[in-house]
Amino acid sequence: MDEGSRPVTLLICDDHRVLTDALAIVVGLDAGLELVAPPVQDPQSAIALCAEFLPDVVLMDVDLKSTMSGIDATRAIKENSPATKVIIMTAHDDDRLLVDAVEAGASGFLSKDDAAEAVLAAVKSAADGEVLIDPATLARLLPQVTREREQQRDALALLGDLTDREREILTLLAQGMRNDDIATQLYISPQTVQTHVRNILGKLRVHSKLEAVAFAVRHGAIAV
Repeated sequence: MDEGSRPVTLLICDDHRVLTDALAIVVGLDAGLELVAPPVQDPQSAIALCAEFLPDVVLMDVDLKSTMSGIDATRAIKENSPATKVIIMTAHDDDRLLVDAVEAGASGFLSKDDAAEAVLAAVKSAADGEVLIDPATLARLLPQVTREREQQRDALALLGDLTDREREILTLLAQGMRNDDIATQLYISPQTVQTHVRNILGKLRVHSKLEAVAFAVRHGAIAV
């Protein structure tokens, strides 16, 4: 570190204590880095500390044991402290995760398999304003993810047109029940069930009960 320059301030948020304790030790040995607080395990604490200390960089785990994901925490941190650079740490190779992180404001990705030296170098690079994501990879992934999101949005709109009774019948179909069984359970006629099924197929723009169930499961409307 040059004389007179200040160290890069850092916050670590990860619920793997062995990893965070090891990183804290390594950071403490580097005169160019300084932890603003001991590592934290939950995103809410990270958000609060960032608002208080405005660190240069945050190392954020993506798979936190919390109701809030690392991606959501990144978004909140960037809203409260726009100058803070967030680096996502993950053990997964997930294209959608990469795009989600970029859209949330992350500056890059690190694998949890990376050596400590690589992590420290990445922190310093992010603090200098470098983006730790290959632009070519991002350009390749964006159209694909955008297309998938549009399909999901369209599917949810179709599913939203179903009545409560149609959703109930679709759920029973997903459980493997036949029309006659559904009629018995719901105290309606088999002809009424058939009418509901026909309406379901029309609204979802599919051609069979199996396809309707697969469509609803794929887009999260029902679970099997």
